[in-house]
Amino acid sequence: MSNVLVVGGAGYIGGWLTDRIRDEGHDVRVFDVLLYEDQYLKDVAFVHGNILERDDVLPHLDWADAVVWLAAMVGDGACSLDPGLTRAINVDSIRWLGDVYDGRIVFLSTCSVYGAQDGLLTEESPLNPLSLYAETKAEAERALESKDAIIFRLGTIYGVSDTYSRIRMDLVLNLLTVKATLHGRISVFGGDQYRPLLHVRDVAEAIVPTLFSDHRGIFNLESENVTIRGLAERIAAFYPEVEIDYTDFPFQDLRNYRVSSERARTAFAFDPQLTVEDGIRQIADVVREGRVRDTSAPRYSNLDFLRPLLVPERSPLGREIIVGHRFRTVRTGATSEPAGAAAAVAANGA
Repeated sequence: MSNVLVVGGAGYIGGWLTDRIRDEGHDVRVFDVLLYEDQYLKDVAFVHGNILERDDVLPHLDWADAVVWLAAMVGDGACSLDPGLTRAINVDSIRWLGDVYDGRIVFLSTCSVYGAQDGLLTEESPLNPLSLYAETKAEAERALESKDAIIFRLGTIYGVSDTYSRIRMDLVLNLLTVKATLHGRISVFGGDQYRPLLHVRDVAEAIVPTLFSDHRGIFNLESENVTIRGLAERIAAFYPEVEIDYTDFPFQDLRNYRVSSERARTAFAFDPQLTVEDGIRQIADVVREGRVRDTSAPRYSNLDFLRPLLVPERSPLGREIIVGHRFRTVRTGATSEPAGAAAAVAANGA
């Protein structure tokens, strides 16, 4: 049995992952700041902490035989709210990890690093990050090049994780399914842009067998590449009365890419088990059964939740980030006021 520290493990991906690591007989410890949550009820050892508080993290790194690093600012919109904080979390913390930890590292990156490109992209394809989020993930990958690290570039995640973790409603499959279920209408901008999709539980199925393997380097993870138009039509197939509104007006998200997971399939038999239809059914059931009271609540969207914390109503000019668990300050003129749980994002997973 080995010790596995899951940093940011209370988040969307960490939910099912901690279950699977524990199922394999490892001793699991979650380190998380609970930004989006008020409590952590899973029967797993838990430490409430912020990765920007380096001294608080070190004892747990000393304990761990392997670290799964999920903590990040996630999403183009959320990362753009405060570029300085985003870089501190997504890049500086990974450089620090590489400097102080010599054990096995599992790091989650994103296929967004490919940006907009034609053809089927492999891990050797050129990068073309179109957002700060993608830029910081690419920088973090480079920071781990000389380490005992395996890096997964994830496709767009969807579906339901474990019993306890929040559901993200700002991911394309989940969002379109909610709109079809509640409103009977889906709006598609453009629609010919491709996304590689992957169920949130299949992320764990890739991580667990590689935790202590000899595999190193970068691996794409996806189950299939679909266009947004094609995805909308597959969701509409579940709802005979749903209407799809198409517009040629381009959406502000310019990403368009298809990726290959052949390297992962060959190296460690990566074989995603859950399909787009499985994810649609899961989200639709959660909504129809009333298991989510308000699907539009800010806590289900990284951008909507963080915006009031990172972009206060008063001018942010001259603001200063305080490295702490629950707050930073915003300095406007001669005053200094708390601006909520801004720094808390530093230890919440994707």
